[in-house]
Amino acid sequence: MERMVLSKVNGEIACVTLNRPERYNSLVPELLSELIESLEQIEKEASARVIILKANGPVFSTGGDIKGFKDHFDNIESYSKTLVSLLNQTIITMLKIKPPIICEVHGMVTGGSIGLTLASDMVLVTDKTVFRPYYSVVGFCPDGGWTAMLPSIIGKKRCARILMCNTAITAEKALRWGMANAIVPLKNLHTEALSLAEEILAKKPGSIHAVKELLNMDVEQITIGLQRELDGFLAQVQTREAQNGILEFLDRAS
Repeated sequence: MERMVLSKVNGEIACVTLNRPERYNSLVPELLSELIESLEQIEKEASARVIILKANGPVFSTGGDIKGFKDHFDNIESYSKTLVSLLNQTIITMLKIKPPIICEVHGMVTGGSIGLTLASDMVLVTDKTVFRPYYSVVGFCPDGGWTAMLPSIIGKKRCARILMCNTAITAEKALRWGMANAIVPLKNLHTEALSLAEEILAKKPGSIHAVKELLNMDVEQITIGLQRELDGFLAQVQTREAQNGILEFLDRAS
């Protein structure tokens, strides 16, 4: 069975690819476990100085796999705790590892998958990139840093509107609000990421690491915020509202 996360190191650049395109790279425990394993292995081998995070298929990632929640109705609290805990661990791992991470984002980014972009050091998007929470549609509590990380970037009031009304964040807004570094044509996305990686490699590695470490000094506060999201998610996912929302969402998608 092919891995859900592919990892390749070419010289000083590592490329980590989400590889569940048939499910729009939606998050399940297996994918997140493989992503953590890949990131930790890259840091352990210490040959790569920059990591590019990308995804196969038509979109970057659609967040937690709603079908996965339905398939685990009988043990939804345990399943949700495993899934969101692994997502939180992934985010913290991305913030703490030494190589800077450049994230290539194309298509939709929904639900907790935003955490993979928020935890990256630089983000490139296409003109078709859209970030959208969907929590208030399904009946879930936000996770993935929507409340633990995003308000410090775009502001609390904007986050409130986006989360409560399920408002989309377009590529243009993401760039203007500081969620992205550039809007790039889809055909040039990986080339631009490689070019950015080469720019970083041309600089002093100790200085690059110091920049990343200093910019992520609030990791302890982020950890606390992510734990609060986990607690809220576990409480909400067990409600009739959320479980009916799961069934309604899947019915609309079928």
